[in-house]
This record gives sequence, structure tokens and C-alpha cells, in this order.
Amino acid sequence: MAVFTPVTRAQLESWLRRYTLGELHDFEGIASGIENSNFFVTTDAGRFVLTLFERLSHDQLPFYLGMMQHLAQRGVPCPDPIPDRDGELLGELNGKPAALVTRLAGKVNLHPGPAHCALVGELLARMHLASRDFAGDLPNLRGLTWWRETAPRIAAFLTPDDAALLADELAAQEHFHGIRAYRDLPRGAVHADLFRDNVLFDEHAGVPRMGGAIDFYFAGVDTWLYDLAVTVNDWCCNDATGALDNARYRALIHAYTATRRPGEAEERAWPMMLRSAALRFWLSRLFDLHLPRPAEIVTPKDPADFARILRERRRFVPPLND
Repeated sequence: MAVFTPVTRAQLESWLRRYTLGELHDFEGIASGIENSNFFVTTDAGRFVLTLFERLSHDQLPFYLGMMQHLAQRGVPCPDPIPDRDGELLGELNGKPAALVTRLAGKVNLHPGPAHCALVGELLARMHLASRDFAGDLPNLRGLTWWRETAPRIAAFLTPDDAALLADELAAQEHFHGIRAYRDLPRGAVHADLFRDNVLFDEHAGVPRMGGAIDFYFAGVDTWLYDLAVTVNDWCCNDATGALDNARYRALIHAYTATRRPGEAEERAWPMMLRSAALRFWLSRLFDLHLPRPAEIVTPKDPADFARILRERRRFVPPLND
């Protein structure tokens, strides 16, 4: 279980006195995730998720909590941060910044079909449109600057073929991020990690319904196209080969573009942006595998998955708009 900072019942009961949520019924650690310590919490007032932030600072966290609050207020299904008696969204527990948010209904689907992908495409477009008037300003902390810093640290662990791929792709991305066509792409607050394990569905009679997006703690200001590319690379991918599944791809893209139509500049940038998204997660998985930090139980994800995806996106990318 990815719980880096344990919490006892007595500690949680004391901390919850800051809120008007009644008595604590039960709580349990959440196994998913490798960045923060997460717990399901149930009180008289309902079900919530408690997060203790292991890497993010007090200065960064208002962006994430404010973004969720902003989206929730505009009808986007996502966790809504709970203010304490003083109206604060952020506190401290066991020496770590901590926040409590609403718990959404539903569960993840790790083997989605086109219907699930269509719902995700619509959700993502709604998130982008709703974020246009969000005033928060925090750069994507796993963007180009982080890639530059991380690549030399993990290069020694790579095979010669993978090292050559990393060097070549990083050089291509340095060039891409430096041109005006990239700088002029529409941007705003983005989720930046909308993988299959970060979306919940409430299924009825075999028909999926959107439960909502969770885990906004990799969010930041970046291009909307990058956010779409991150999502497509996970939801529409053949896990064995890294290739895009046409039915899931078309379903997600059609639903997204029906809500927010990308412009011509975004269409031209689409192939490089899919590669950007693949590089980001290849690097982060290599980092988590080879340079882990202590935890109670953590299982890093396989970096080879995104090496395959990157190679496949360098080979072929379908059009963004028909």
C-alpha cells in the first residue's frame, strides 16, 4: 500500500475536530498511487478522501485544491475540497500538508471500451472549458524542465537502444517546445494525469455513466493538447504493443472535439504532443523504478510500457480531426 506517512485513529479523530463532519466511523489506507498518502474516511457527514502530501509544498497546494473547487463549482464531476471551521482547505497532519475532499461514487475500469472513452473525452473537454477563468498559475512540474533534470539521472540504467531513444526524443522536444507554433497553443489549468485509474464510472445495466475525475495532484498550467495526449496515450492504447486502438481513439477524440474543437495549430502539433506525453511518463516511471524513496509498500509501474508507446508514436499518429 502506498502510504508513506501512517495515521492512527486517535490522530485522525483529533485532526477531524477542525471540521463540522461529526464523528469518525472508519478509515483505511488506499493502495493506489505512489506520490501521496491517501485514506478513505467515513464520518457522520459522509465519505471523504484524506490526502497527506509527501512531495508537494504548502505553496503549491492551493493551486490543486483551488482548481478542484473551481471545477466542482462549475458542474465538472471531481472531488470538492472540504473547508474547515475557519474556511481553510489545507491543514497539516503528522507534519505533512493535508486536505480532505469529497469521495466520488463509482470505480475505475482498467479495460475500457469505446463508450468509456467517449465519456472521458467529453469530461476532459468540459474540464478545459471550465478552467478558462481559473486564476491559478502553477507550471506543469513534470514538464520540459523536469525532463531535462531527470534524463541524465536515469540514463545510466538504460540499455544502449533506450538511451539513444531518450537522447533523440529529448532533443526533438527541446526544439518543439522552443518554436512559436508550440508557444501559441491554447493553454490553461490541466489535469495532466487523467489515466484509467483516475476516472470513476457508475455502471448501470452494463452502460457506463461518468462518476468523475480524481487525483489532480499532477495538475498545472500547460497546453490543453498535452492534456488530451496524456489521456489518449493511456485510454486508447493497446497495452501489449503501444499502438492506438482505432475504435477507442475515435470515440474519445469525437467526444472531445464535439465539446471543444481544436484549431489548425493544434492539429499540426498533435503528433509531437503525443510523443511529449509518452516521454513524460516513460521518464517518471524510470525515475520511480530506479530512484525510489522509502515507503511502506510501493510497486513501481513498468517503464517499458511507455518506451513502446513512444516508439509507436514516433512511427505513426492518426489525425486529430477528421
